[in-house]
Amino acid sequence: MKIKKSFKKQVVFLFVTTLSGSLLSDYSKATILDKNYKEVIDHVWQIVYRDFLDTNGKFEKSSWINIRKDFLSKKYSDSNEAYDAIRNMLSSLDDPYTRFLDPNEFNQMRIDTSGELTGVGIQIVKDKESDNLIIISPIEGTPAYKAGIKARDEILSIDNVSTKGMNIEDAVKLIRGQIGTKVNLEILRNGNSFYQSLSRERIEIKSVTSKINKTKEGLSIGYVRIKQFNANASKEMKDTLKDLEIKKVSGYVLDLRSNPGGLLDSSIDISRQFIDKGVIVSTLSKDGLREVRRGNGNALTKKPLIVLVNEGSASASEIVSGAIRDNKRGKLVGKKTFGKGLVQSMRTLVDGSGLTVTVAKYLTPNGTDINKFGITPDIEVKMNDNQISQREIGTRRDRQYKFGEKELIKIIKRDNLLSQFDPNSTNVLAVLKNRENNFVYSLN
Repeated sequence: MKIKKSFKKQVVFLFVTTLSGSLLSDYSKATILDKNYKEVIDHVWQIVYRDFLDTNGKFEKSSWINIRKDFLSKKYSDSNEAYDAIRNMLSSLDDPYTRFLDPNEFNQMRIDTSGELTGVGIQIVKDKESDNLIIISPIEGTPAYKAGIKARDEILSIDNVSTKGMNIEDAVKLIRGQIGTKVNLEILRNGNSFYQSLSRERIEIKSVTSKINKTKEGLSIGYVRIKQFNANASKEMKDTLKDLEIKKVSGYVLDLRSNPGGLLDSSIDISRQFIDKGVIVSTLSKDGLREVRRGNGNALTKKPLIVLVNEGSASASEIVSGAIRDNKRGKLVGKKTFGKGLVQSMRTLVDGSGLTVTVAKYLTPNGTDINKFGITPDIEVKMNDNQISQREIGTRRDRQYKFGEKELIKIIKRDNLLSQFDPNSTNVLAVLKNRENNFVYSLN
């Protein structure tokens, strides 16, 4: 189909968050030296003119043509002026998702969506009180983890460059580098300082985590959390489901809470791991061309499923949630989702900067446009009144998980009763009535 062709060479994604970064391409530097600022402005203008999907009814091509004349008639002394002009030009579209990204921001977005980066595997934060760089935690399996770097370690210097007064972006620039090279960190731990040399490697950003929770009834529940739909999420999910199926879990709780989105194809692939057949999502372009994506008959599990959602579940998370709900594959528990039903394409500009442009909207399998409206869960449950710790998420201390698990147990027991139904000796209506009497509970 035509719409498929237009997406073929582009990264199609669905994000809500604004990202920042620290890399600048050589091509970007060369173009900036040539002062081809108007070329970048015109490149952005052309993409919008050709591909932008207007969801607010405010985009007029005649006005857009006049905007081009206005912005190209001006002089720009440096890249910052040109970039400000582009942002000003895009603001007239009244679309928060069509955004310009300078080379730093664009490179970081590509890193985040690729699911991998080059470094040593640490997460750092700037301590507000001491103004020092503190390691949040090493990523399991990375050079930092293997070397014994610990949470709360303080970085005093990077390759003999003091970190005093250094911001996180500058620290990241020094720590990251080519694969196989080394970086020397001076670490302060419990009042003692030491040096640790670490090799830079390709670090995979893990977006899927899982565990098995045992219920009071002795059932094994597979709890799976997806933090982001990056390029690795689908494979991680597939490996996770295969492992949990081998371990014979009775059902699944899929946690998409506070997941801002990611790659469109990743959300479709993950939906297909739960949905054997049926529509997953359809996309509608500016020309009214529709592309329908369906299950491919290769679902990895048919076991009962609950999906946890909240106000931070957006875009790609809503595609998965909508597909599971509309196909009656599982139930949604939690709070109403964010409501972002628009698809962006990520375009590389002539100077190494980038543009995310809204090119289509998506509809759930039932044809529902959820943009700005979100998805209301089957069972609305608010989160704990008092904040719980990170390790308590996905446990019965987690109020939304607790009710999700209860609903899942209810479905599992119903399915077990139905599997035991003998049409020659049992009345199925009596079985179902018995099930309802036994498993009704309050959400108060």
